[in-house]
Amino acid sequence: MNKYFGILFVSLLLSIPTLAQDRGHGEGAPHTAPSHPAPARGPERFHGTPHTGPEPRDFRDQPGHPNAPHVEADGRWVGHDTGRNDAHYHIDHPWAHGHFTAGFGPGHVWHLEGGGPSRFWFSGFYFGVAAYDVQYCGDWDWTSDDVVIYEDPDHAGFYLAYNERLGTYVHVEFLG
Repeated sequence: MNKYFGILFVSLLLSIPTLAQDRGHGEGAPHTAPSHPAPARGPERFHGTPHTGPEPRDFRDQPGHPNAPHVEADGRWVGHDTGRNDAHYHIDHPWAHGHFTAGFGPGHVWHLEGGGPSRFWFSGFYFGVAAYDVQYCGDWDWTSDDVVIYEDPDHAGFYLAYNERLGTYVHVEFLG
């Protein structure tokens, strides 16, 4: 009987490294971010003066820039300046579906596989765009755009999904 428990124990020990490896290497697996304009790093702290003006906001900080939250070539996140107490990004139960842990930043580019703002997915992970930000992702292609996910240090329960094709981003909640 002890021999069988020993074999079971050794089998479990050998299977743990396999389970700890990255999720697949096939379609949808993260790959190195291309060199076109993408943020050098995610926002690390509150940026700039809080927005207190009337809504809706105009994000066109320069001619030709999108009227949506976006990232400048120098890594500055335009529009991520409302501070921690912005009621638009309040969730009563942050991370109700757990935390996304599959990879953050430009070293992890994810290919959208379907859905829309209320529920989209890639590689078996599901997200939803914050209600207030839906107005900023009308030109996203939910079946083919590449996104990079960043942790949002200012808004509990949200992440920032950066669309590489457009250079824009929205607040998203992990749905599992």
